[in-house]
Amino acid sequence: MRNEFDKDYWEDQWGTTPGRRRRLPVNPYLAAETAHLPVGTVLDAGCGTGTEALWLAEQGWDVTAADISANALAEARARAAAGSGEHIDWVETDLSRWEPARAWDLVVTSYAHAQIGQLPLYRRIASWVAPGGTLLIVGHLHGSHHDVHRGHDHPEGATATLEGITSLFGSPEWRIDSAYEHTRTVDRGGSPVQLRDVIVRTHRLT
Repeated sequence: MRNEFDKDYWEDQWGTTPGRRRRLPVNPYLAAETAHLPVGTVLDAGCGTGTEALWLAEQGWDVTAADISANALAEARARAAAGSGEHIDWVETDLSRWEPARAWDLVVTSYAHAQIGQLPLYRRIASWVAPGGTLLIVGHLHGSHHDVHRGHDHPEGATATLEGITSLFGSPEWRIDSAYEHTRTVDRGGSPVQLRDVIVRTHRLT
């Protein structure tokens, strides 16, 4: 298995079991951490097959959903065609190199990985949050069974701690509103799997 999260890696990951991941539910932190926010524009950075992007569109958000994998986006578009996809702009791009010419009211990322590592990825996507906007990071902690479920081989720097993530937002430009770890159990094909998650929500002041 490759140990770098490049395009070939993700095309292989999303192409090996088409349709299986579409049954996964929206992560619970998305609703909990965005319920109070006014609906506006949102970027789902590393959207995969679109579970969170579709949920956001159903809530009325104007969604941009970006992912490096054409296989993942093909499945996401198929799902959107049968649901609330009219408010979603699907973008095939490498988040490590992308230079969008705009910012969003909300940027979310859920368990996404890039070749540059987790903290550099979070630093990049934070720059795409509009002043007054929000960044929501949902990641998984090293050693989580989420690693096994998704079939990921994690190289150095592919996971991040709560302390590491919050250290990115110590400047006066940012206010950290939520920062915690949480363990939850999900049903994967009839068997329970425990996930150890890290969640950070931060508000860009200027």
